[in-house]
Amino acid sequence: MSSQSSGMAGSQHTSSALARNHEIELTARFSEQMAQLCMSADYSDVTFIVEGQRIPAHRVILAARSEYFRALLYGGLQETKQHEITLNIPLMAFRCLLKYIYSGSMSLMQMKEEHLLDTLGLANQYGFADLEMAISDYLRQVLSLGNVCAILDAARLFALDGLTAVCHSFMDRNAADILQHESFRHLSLDSLCSLLLRDSFFAREVEIFQAVFDWCRCNADTVPNVDVVVGKVRFELMSLEELLTVVRPSGILDPDRLLDAIGEKISSKQLPYRGALGPEENVATPKFNSRTIHGELRSALLDGDTVSYDMEKGYTRHSISETGDSSGIIVELGKLFIINHIKVLLWDRDTRSYSYYVEVSVNQRNWERIVDHTKYYCRSWQYLYFPAQAVRYIRLVGTHNTVNKVFHVVALEAMFTESTTPVVDGILQPAYNVATVERSANVMEGVSRTRNVLLNGDVKNYDWDSGYTCHQIGTGVILIQLGQPYWIDSLRLLLWDCDNRSYSFYIEVSANMTDWEVVVDKQSDHLKSWQHFAFQPKVVVYIRIVGTHNTANEMFHCVHFECPSQEPEFLRRERAIPIEASGEESAEESVVDEAPLRQESVTD
Repeated sequence: MSSQSSGMAGSQHTSSALARNHEIELTARFSEQMAQLCMSADYSDVTFIVEGQRIPAHRVILAARSEYFRALLYGGLQETKQHEITLNIPLMAFRCLLKYIYSGSMSLMQMKEEHLLDTLGLANQYGFADLEMAISDYLRQVLSLGNVCAILDAARLFALDGLTAVCHSFMDRNAADILQHESFRHLSLDSLCSLLLRDSFFAREVEIFQAVFDWCRCNADTVPNVDVVVGKVRFELMSLEELLTVVRPSGILDPDRLLDAIGEKISSKQLPYRGALGPEENVATPKFNSRTIHGELRSALLDGDTVSYDMEKGYTRHSISETGDSSGIIVELGKLFIINHIKVLLWDRDTRSYSYYVEVSVNQRNWERIVDHTKYYCRSWQYLYFPAQAVRYIRLVGTHNTVNKVFHVVALEAMFTESTTPVVDGILQPAYNVATVERSANVMEGVSRTRNVLLNGDVKNYDWDSGYTCHQIGTGVILIQLGQPYWIDSLRLLLWDCDNRSYSFYIEVSANMTDWEVVVDKQSDHLKSWQHFAFQPKVVVYIRIVGTHNTANEMFHCVHFECPSQEPEFLRRERAIPIEASGEESAEESVVDEAPLRQESVTD
């Protein structure tokens, strides 16, 4: 009995072990054994001749790993019947590729850079996308002054846009050193032209010319016509002395072209300036040697403190001129930077608003107005976008203050960003909700227990006593001011819906608090819960919501407001469903029943 029990226990133990190890994992051993076949004559049925060397291989393995080799060896081409195939490719790179095909691994760190680039070329040629991506990622990490030119040539040759962008960015940041490096002479014509066309390849133009002139001499045999390269140099950015003492003696520039450059420099107000590019980084800081050179209390503007300011301190200011000829507040950046975004914090410790404009310049002689908000009232943070350009000076000029004759600015930031907002006729056209406290919106009129509860984004926590904004029907309104003018084409609001009451109302918009336009008129309807409205785009600063009826009492209650409308997915699906004509509301005007809308808003 004991022996039988022992046998059963052993059987159960074996079954348990098998259950625990129900999968066999021998991938490493398989890879090792397959790698032993690489460049081995055992079972070989094809030989490649590369740089005079004979390399045995196995058709079925190559075909299984590569569409290119499948077509070459089994696709009915001439090579299908050949036992020896000559390839005009680099030998070391081909050996590395074969090891990768047979083993699935490659030690990039152990490879010389020239072999690595050759292998990248073969991976591209033979369709090994994963290997191509892996080598590209590795090259990004090891970029240096010594190899970036060669890597850029390879990236452009193989149309690797991501790697090309990384190389360009590296060369932008190290332009002066790249120009002096010996490898610059070996750049391909295509890569050199692509580099010279970049506004962000920032160095003294005379240094760029000297490096290009040196490149032309070193490549005279392969590029007999150097005009295509020389034409990319921006001679009009050089000083007259540089043109006459450096460019003219070189003899590389036609005298007429030299005169044209001198004339362009003297007469043009819009020269093709280059500038340093530091994506997503504020360059209006002491870190980049930027400073405020005009305005009162200058030290506050760029100190980075956007919290500790009050009536007496923490801002830079200038007096608002009645004639509009004020020099305003001027910031000098540490050098020419390419920027497309400026953030400005207007003093906002009360409800005052300002009007202003912003200009930029490279020399303080020619100014370009990039933002004109002189017709609008703006408050708190200003988010300003414009076409990217090289800038050295930024000028802010206040034209109106609703309280006094002084323009107060707490902070200014300037940068280049990829996350831009479309601009139409100088006014932002956002796709995101700008009726938020974070975007400087403010509820100017309306009653609530918590200030700006209408704009805080909370659509869940409201009841009979709190979480909404209201006004007395017949005597009041709910008035919202956006932080700055925007193109608005839709809005959405949540009517208080803790019981079965319904509301009637209309909504007006204005850019100046004087001229109002009705964009929503629901005075004849009885609406509940969520409402979405779309209309023709308009420049909007103020929104006025006026309740005209409540089936329960004489108050109009609104829980949440946003513009442009961030219409939820479930509501878009509802609106996409065709509604057959039945004498009721049209599909465009229909309102989804209160219960499902409220339920979705709670779980959203």
